[in-house]
Amino acid sequence: MTETLLPTTLVGSYPQPDWLIDRSVLSKQTPPRTKADELWRIDEKWLQEAQDDATLVAIRDQERAGIDIITDGEIRRVSYSSRFANALDGLDLNRPGTTTSRGGVTIKVPRVVGRIRRRHPVELPDLQFLRANTDRAIKITVPGPFTMSQQVQNDFYASAREMALDYAEAVNAEIRDLFAAGADIVQIDEPYMQARPDDARAYGVEVLNRALEGAAGTTAVHVCFGYALTIKKKAPAYDFLAELEQSTAQQISVETAQSKLDCSTLAALSKTIILGVIDLSDPAVESADVVAARIRRALPYVSPDRIVVAPDCGMKYLSRDAAFGKLRAMVEGAAIVRRELRG
Repeated sequence: MTETLLPTTLVGSYPQPDWLIDRSVLSKQTPPRTKADELWRIDEKWLQEAQDDATLVAIRDQERAGIDIITDGEIRRVSYSSRFANALDGLDLNRPGTTTSRGGVTIKVPRVVGRIRRRHPVELPDLQFLRANTDRAIKITVPGPFTMSQQVQNDFYASAREMALDYAEAVNAEIRDLFAAGADIVQIDEPYMQARPDDARAYGVEVLNRALEGAAGTTAVHVCFGYALTIKKKAPAYDFLAELEQSTAQQISVETAQSKLDCSTLAALSKTIILGVIDLSDPAVESADVVAARIRRALPYVSPDRIVVAPDCGMKYLSRDAAFGKLRAMVEGAAIVRRELRG
């Protein structure tokens, strides 16, 4: 792990190349929960090789920008959750059901028709590829059990909690494999804890802790307001954040840039904060001074040794030029504050 003060990282995703996936279609819809293989532009015979090449581009861009903790850019995923979620047993992917998205839109989702079980490691090859291609600290993300349980039609379980606990078992097995293969940080993405706070209060921390049980490295949880592409107006406060103090995750990822979050809410947390300081609703690249100012907003409430600097959320819907520029500004902004703190 990096010992740098105010280390930088991605939340997870980086823009996929237009030659790899049909971004024009992807960016005009809610992130798909069912199979969407038709979005890949590459023949299945060559798809893994193409994804490897695109992942290398994402890794090298992060290194060139000066990022301290590298991700694989989630290049192999159509959405942040579907690659893992749809690889599990217990789902009918061919006859989807429906649910309401966090944006209030009715969308197609897998139907749960049996017990949720992980049949094999899903993201292990992604982590192994990442570990083999950078000597920097690395992070990989997995969708959270609470969120996955909100992205299906339940036709099997007696309760949503029971279903979410089985999702947690599957995530836990994946996390153990990822740490064994060399992950420095594993981040669980739980955006639906913010979108469905009442359900999250009922059993969200319970299932999150089950997913993290026995984790052999640093763990993080990302709770956000949603992609800027689909959520245009973001609340200035979280409906579910302080409750995560009771989780066993060591880091909590929060967005503060687009929402202009009141950073005093961070004072309720004793964990490391992955501080979102890059606004993804605007393709214009922030200046380093703007980024530095956003970092300073958190300093009265969080000691600098507990801050990791990051974008608000995933960057996959930005252009590559915009994303790279924002990463450079983020690194430079963190460096400004780092120099100030060291006098």
